Amino acid sequence: MQSKFYIPHPLLQDFIQCIMVIDAQVPDTAEPVIAPYPPTPQNSLFFYIEDPIKVQFDGQSAFIQQPRSVIVGPQLTPVRIDVNQRHKAVRVGFHPGGLHRLLGISLHEMLDGNYDAAAVFGPVVMERLHQQLQEADTMDAIRDVIEAFLRSQLNKVKPLLPIDRAMLQLVQQEGSYPMEKLASLACLSLRQFERQCKLRIGMPPKLFARIVRFSKAYRMREQFVHISWTKIAYECGYFDQMHFIRDFKDFAGVTPRILEKELAQLPIRLQGPMQL
Repeated sequence: MQSKFYIPHPLLQDFIQCIMVIDAQVPDTAEPVIAPYPPTPQNSLFFYIEDPIKVQFDGQSAFIQQPRSVIVGPQLTPVRIDVNQRHKAVRVGFHPGGLHRLLGISLHEMLDGNYDAAAVFGPVVMERLHQQLQEADTMDAIRDVIEAFLRSQLNKVKPLLPIDRAMLQLVQQEGSYPMEKLASLACLSLRQFERQCKLRIGMPPKLFARIVRFSKAYRMREQFVHISWTKIAYECGYFDQMHFIRDFKDFAGVTPRILEKELAQLPIRLQGPMQL
C-alpha cells in the first residue's frame, strides 16, 4: 500500500488538515478483503478513483456500494469495508469544525452518515472532477486536481471561530484537555460550548475527546503490530484497563484481543497511515 500526505494549499489550511492519496494493490485471492473502519475524530471527503468500495454499516448484513465521492460526517459506530483489488482513492481530512464551515449545516444531523458528494456539490461538477482524477497520472497530479476543486469552494466557507481553534487544541493534545479550559479558549460558557460542539463537530466535547484518544490507540495497533496493548494504553493516556476495553467495545465493536486477531489476517491497513 502506497500513501502520500500533503499539507494543503495555504488558502485551505484553516479548515483542511491534509490531503491523503492512497494506492493499494490487494492480493488477487478468492477471499474478499474486509477491513474494519472504526470512528476517527476527523470528518472526511473521499474520492474513489478506481471502483467504489462497499460498506457494511453497523447492525446490517449487506454491503452497500458507495458513490464515487463520499462525504463522511462524525462517526460513532464502526463500519466494515470491502476493499477492491485496486484501491485508489483520495481522502480530504478536515480540521474540527471544518466540514461544518464548508457545508453550513449542523454536523449532528450527519451523525453516522455517509453522503453522496454529487448531491452537495452538483453532479456536473463531480463528473468533471472524477474525469480529471482518472486522467491524473501521479499522486502529485491527483493532489493538484483536488486542491483546485477545494479552492473553487472557498467562497462557501464560513469564518474560523475561537471554538474551532479550541477543538483543534483538543485533537493536538490527543483528547486530554479540561473542558472548562476549552470553553474558555472558545470564549463561551460551558453550556454554550457544548451546544456549539454539537453543531460544529456533531457531538458533545467529552465524547469527541474519547474518540480522539481511542483513534490514536487503534491507529497505533494498525501501524505497529508488535507493540503490546499495555504499552498502547499507556501511550494513549489510558490509566485504567477497564476504560481502555470499554472504548474499544464502544467504537470498534470488539475487545482489543479480538481486533488483534482480525487485523493479523489483513493485507491492508486503512487507518494506520492516517495523520490527524
